[in-house]
Amino acid sequence: MTATIIDGKAFAASVREKVAQHVTRLKSAGITPGLAVVLVGEDPASEVYVRNKGKQTVEVGMNSFEHKLPADTPEADLLALIEQLNNDPAVHGILCQLPVPDHINSEKVLNAIDPAKDVDGFHISNVGLLATGQKSMVPCTPLGCLMMLREQHGSLSGLNAVVVGRSNIVGKPMAALLLRESCTVTIAHSRTKDIEALCRRADILVAAVGRPQMITGDWVKPGATVIDVGINRIPAPERGEGKMRLVGDVEFESAAQVAGAITPVPGGVGPMTIACLLANTVTAACRANHLDEPEGLTA
Repeated sequence: MTATIIDGKAFAASVREKVAQHVTRLKSAGITPGLAVVLVGEDPASEVYVRNKGKQTVEVGMNSFEHKLPADTPEADLLALIEQLNNDPAVHGILCQLPVPDHINSEKVLNAIDPAKDVDGFHISNVGLLATGQKSMVPCTPLGCLMMLREQHGSLSGLNAVVVGRSNIVGKPMAALLLRESCTVTIAHSRTKDIEALCRRADILVAAVGRPQMITGDWVKPGATVIDVGINRIPAPERGEGKMRLVGDVEFESAAQVAGAITPVPGGVGPMTIACLLANTVTAACRANHLDEPEGLTA
């Protein structure tokens, strides 16, 4: 068996197209969704990510508000900026790029964001709403995974899902979303006994553990759908001294021989994260204006 490759780049492009259509609809009603991104410091990876977010925000017709602060910005000043954005009616989504400098309490910052504008889905109120099956803002990466799973399977009801990883950003919200879809869900982690056998029972296997190529083909149930959230850099001596390459948490070549469908790394889940950030911003704008939520872009 050779798995169907789930093309995250193409899927993300289709999501952005839907977002642009909804933005056009909102603009016709006099509403332009706005996304504010706050970056503290000069982390190179964060700068690239923020730049890509701003570019894609503008491409779908939304307003992009970028706030770049020096690394020594006092926590109080950052919190004051967030309060300003909370009160700005032109801003429908707020994102503070992580990591922030060590002198700033990231939890305090994330929980200072208005939950209705928390397009990252990290505010404690949104975490609680998602965990209890209520309407919330949903973290972007798990939302993107869910969209791809729905596209692959249609209904997920009754499927056996295993999520490898228990992070607050991916593992836990992914499990909550799968439960809402009526899957039977198990979260596996570093203390899980006989994890290989557990994974082999999964119709849906989501790898979000942060360990390069941990999951090999003999962990995968024949015909299962494998969603690889991992992004790891490992040495690539075949490309030259000091060169690196990106791999996921799944050993792609062996898993692809067993799975029914699989996401590659790169080009799988990664492109969906920004696309879902844009989708969440449109959702927030609709909710703020008591309009119907955008079909196909929510959990």
